[in-house]
Amino acid sequence: MSAPSVPMIRQTAGAGAARAAARRRGTGAANRRPGWVTYAILAAVLLISAYPIYYAVLLASSDAATIAQSPVPGLLPEGNLLENLRRVVESDIKFWPALVNSLIVSTVTALSVVMFSTLAGYSIAKLRFRGRGPLLVFVIATMAVPTQLGIVPLFIVMSELGWVGQLQAVIVPGMVTAFGVFWMTQYLQEALPYELIEAARVDGCSMIRTFWHVALPAARPAAAMLALFTFVGSWTNFFWPFVVLGASNPTLPVAIQLLQASYFKDYSLIMAGVLASTLPLILVFVVAGRHLVSGIMQGAVKG
Repeated sequence: MSAPSVPMIRQTAGAGAARAAARRRGTGAANRRPGWVTYAILAAVLLISAYPIYYAVLLASSDAATIAQSPVPGLLPEGNLLENLRRVVESDIKFWPALVNSLIVSTVTALSVVMFSTLAGYSIAKLRFRGRGPLLVFVIATMAVPTQLGIVPLFIVMSELGWVGQLQAVIVPGMVTAFGVFWMTQYLQEALPYELIEAARVDGCSMIRTFWHVALPAARPAAAMLALFTFVGSWTNFFWPFVVLGASNPTLPVAIQLLQASYFKDYSLIMAGVLASTLPLILVFVVAGRHLVSGIMQGAVKG
């Protein structure tokens, strides 16, 4: 016999007994609104997180002479922000080609990482084959190897292929990541029951159709977060594009680095370039943030 509901307890035993039953069942904690301490902590975290961007805005809206006299800017932006952004765009760093290169590299890398990582994660999580456990351990172990150790042999390979200075030299090595495989494996182990796979097999679906129509929709929330992480990581990646692309065909972080002169650094111009390279990421978060959160919550409820 099921336990009586909270409204029934309120009618028979009173409001005090109903509140006690709600606390025991956890519904009281779920319905309780957060207090001012929670909001104060969240506000402090938000201010600390947003301050570097605001500091960049303050420097980007100033000029070189003002920054040289007082490196610590005021609390309010000055009126040179649009002028500094115009100088960045019209400079000889190839801003627009670099922006297009970053967009191509980040988008293609994010899509390929999501697809290949979901395939690998589905195979390791749900397909029974010999050695899948050691294979996952080996994939995770590669995350402990520093990226710098593979730069020299990777550059030699790209040079032999004739890809130095071309975008595929940045895209191909990042088409799948160990973190993406681990992320999707852990998610699909819990979010995708074997019963759905077996039902698809009974209906006559092949291995690829089962993945496309069953596993991929189930992995959509985790895939969205992985795509966002990969896009941001590719957009802000500097070291390998700087080595293999250089100034001839740069991505945006490499182009912004070219704003630094040898003997003089105009920090207002540099910070304007940094702000220009950060604005697309902020727009991505603003546009896709709500959809990503709703997808995560939907996946959590279904799980």
